[in-house]
Amino acid sequence: MIFESHAHYDDQRFDPDREELLLSMGEHGIETIINVGSDLEGVKKTLSLAGQYEFVYGAVGIHPSDISDLDEEVYGWLKEQCSLPKVVAVGEIGLDYYWEKEDGAKSSQRYWFCRQMELAREVGLPVIIHSRDAAEDTLKLMQGIHGEQIPGVVHCFSYSPEMAKEYVKMGYYIGIGGVVTFKNAKKLKETAAAIPLGHILLETDCPYLSPEPERGKRNSSCNLPYVAKEIANIRGISYEEVVEATRENARRLFTKVK
Repeated sequence: MIFESHAHYDDQRFDPDREELLLSMGEHGIETIINVGSDLEGVKKTLSLAGQYEFVYGAVGIHPSDISDLDEEVYGWLKEQCSLPKVVAVGEIGLDYYWEKEDGAKSSQRYWFCRQMELAREVGLPVIIHSRDAAEDTLKLMQGIHGEQIPGVVHCFSYSPEMAKEYVKMGYYIGIGGVVTFKNAKKLKETAAAIPLGHILLETDCPYLSPEPERGKRNSSCNLPYVAKEIANIRGISYEEVVEATRENARRLFTKVK
């Protein structure tokens, strides 16, 4: 059974059939799903989903592109939610310079990334990190606050195998999703081959980033077998070995998952 480490079923694209889809996960071989908040409303919906479905767990945090949602009151509220039994991580948090080019806004992203990393340290939860077009700053920031003391995963990894190895040295896991099936995803394929299997997590980031042959359609956890098969092909091992190893990796990281 597959452990889905990063999904967004709170997204409005699932409004027409969310319940039907989630109730079908068992027959598609999906055992556990972590639904990841990215803005304040998404966190609230994530908590609702975790309460509604036994196999769905939640991560609470504010994405760097949505830090306008954050202030001290919201930060305090997030901290309170971390004590809930089915909140298993702080995320997704991090840096995203793809759209943001102004120094002041980047500085704000770094500030709230640090604050949310410290929140995870304080409450004893792992982090789910988003980093886009911010490779150097993300690694420097994490090293500066002793990120190796805070377990976590760098989700939707998009940098070089060499940088992936730096995160692995810090104890981090690398989240790999549908992009690994794309023909032009050379760096990610190299990363999937280069890092230890014991540091890989399966994820979709659904409804985004559907794998081949579903590319361009709405993604869901049902597509994770395509990702696992591609990783198996890249590494020259069995599909079953990938599924079992990544499941155990996720359970090792997200210790509150039953």
